[in-house]
Amino acid sequence: MEVKITEQDKTLVAQLAGRLDTAVSQEVSAQLQPLVDNADRTLILDCKDLEYISSSGLRIFLTIRKAAAAKGGKVIVKDISTEIRQVFMMTGFLNLFEVVSSAE
Repeated sequence: MEVKITEQDKTLVAQLAGRLDTAVSQEVSAQLQPLVDNADRTLILDCKDLEYISSSGLRIFLTIRKAAAAKGGKVIVKDISTEIRQVFMMTGFLNLFEVVSSAE
């Protein structure tokens, strides 16, 4: 699992690649801590290269969303695959997050 965080015009973009499962969730959570720390900004979770997300991965997304809600920030989930979109639909995450695609 790879995480790369970049800053673009006061927006933090986290590019996620690989499988976000229980085995890597603690490490990924630590890598995404800068998003929680800067949750007063717009945060983009770029999931173009995310192959899989488990419940522990969803929990990380939720932690970031809660921090943004508390600090007045915004979380955008970008470019999720059809499979991950189905997971978001089944868990109600489509209603919790602003989900966009590059085509929009």
